[in-house]
Amino acid sequence: MAHNLARNFLRQNHFSILWCPSVKNFTTFKHIIQSAISCDHAVTKWTSNQNRIYISNRFYATNTAQKTDEEYIIENKITIHGEDIPSPFRDIDTCGFPEYIKTLLKEKGITNPTVIQSQGWPIALAGKNFVGIAQTGTGKTLAYLLPAVVHLKETEGRRGRGPRVLIIAPTRELARQIEEVAKEFQRSLGIRSLCIYGGVSRSRQAEELKYGVDILIATPGRLNDFIDSKVTNLSRCNYVVLDEADRMLDMGFEPQIRKALEGVPYERQILMFSATWPKEVKYLAKDYLGKFVQVNVGSTDLTANHNIKQNFYVLEQEQKMDKLKEIMHDISGQGFGKILVFTNTKRFVDNLTLSLRRNKWPAVGIHGDKSQVQRDVIINKFRSGTTNILVATDVAARGLDVDGITHVINYDFPNTSEDYIHRIGRTGRSQNKGVSYTFLTTEEGRHAHNIIAVLKEAKQEIPEELEFLARDFSNMKDMNTHMKQKPKPRNYNFRNNRNNRWNKYDRNNYY
Repeated sequence: MAHNLARNFLRQNHFSILWCPSVKNFTTFKHIIQSAISCDHAVTKWTSNQNRIYISNRFYATNTAQKTDEEYIIENKITIHGEDIPSPFRDIDTCGFPEYIKTLLKEKGITNPTVIQSQGWPIALAGKNFVGIAQTGTGKTLAYLLPAVVHLKETEGRRGRGPRVLIIAPTRELARQIEEVAKEFQRSLGIRSLCIYGGVSRSRQAEELKYGVDILIATPGRLNDFIDSKVTNLSRCNYVVLDEADRMLDMGFEPQIRKALEGVPYERQILMFSATWPKEVKYLAKDYLGKFVQVNVGSTDLTANHNIKQNFYVLEQEQKMDKLKEIMHDISGQGFGKILVFTNTKRFVDNLTLSLRRNKWPAVGIHGDKSQVQRDVIINKFRSGTTNILVATDVAARGLDVDGITHVINYDFPNTSEDYIHRIGRTGRSQNKGVSYTFLTTEEGRHAHNIIAVLKEAKQEIPEELEFLARDFSNMKDMNTHMKQKPKPRNYNFRNNRNNRWNKYDRNNYY
């Protein structure tokens, strides 16, 4: 409004200034107005930049590592798309983080960042929109959480209604794990975080939101619920993270994500992390990120972790339990580690857990029908080592971050090979070795070709029985295709048939 009044004054040719006798003529007054507008524009632009992100390049440091950036990128199979890409952080001491972040990292025993952290940290600190494509277990949580902490500490802002940093995760398990990592920083840096998700008391979460939070970690459904009911809003949020974006879109959360992003101010920074790069994720990035830097660690296709030794057994359904007991005995002989067993149905989770307990194996089970309190107790038992065997449905396939899982057993093969890769990705994390065992029945031969492709990419031996299963399925498929083919209809040309009795007549005889 002030700008409009000033411009209206500047359009006039003459007017009297009774309240300011020092201004002798109209030209002098014009200069005063123009100077005020320029000053106001400068202040507005500075405030906008401060609210959006800290000063660009402030935290950059000279890279003192021996290898060049090009060698580092080639060695770690990094592909980067974008403009003005900063050099990666390859050492905590020489990276551009403030001293309080370096101190916290050293206290946690972190001296060298992972690949996604090395390239993601400088890009995020530069205030750029960012897409990171990397497999699970590569340290993505710290890749976006540390720049968020710096963003909060380096920009001015008080706690009010709504968060300044928003992190959206697909499952409550993953959201809780992100909250645990965030709490390690909030105690020493005076940052308050809150995690909201379904399955627990809504009123308690709403009450905590009213006190104000700096970092809000949320699942899409509960976030939109609170936004619709005016419990919170995103008008102050200028740092947004979408963790496991591909998984959220697979679960049907795209409308909720888009609705949340529409409520975020235009001056914002968005970081998106995904294990794959499907077209749905591409469209989402194109619609909301504008110009962004994309970092791919390895292939954008979903591939298995090469640190996992994959084993397959083709069995009948009634043979699975005996094979499971045999594997359990072998694992216990090697030194009992944490074992994660997957089944496809909630009912069989309970049945298999009971069967293992009857055979003196200390197992617990988790699935979607259990309450959040029950799930937390079970996961804490598994994480602390009170019990070493967890039987689960796919609810734990993504987002379950438990250290020390040495073996994954797929008692039932999942619906897709992508889910299989996510399941076995619970082991072999942080450069550790892992082992997976997978049971296949002859009825599940449709997955054999995809499994063979996964094994070839991981450069692992392909079992003969798996090749036979793939061959049998292909032969059966060809046979079914041949049997389903309908005979071609006979094209009978009535007029060109020489035996047609109508050829004996001349049509002129009828007229």
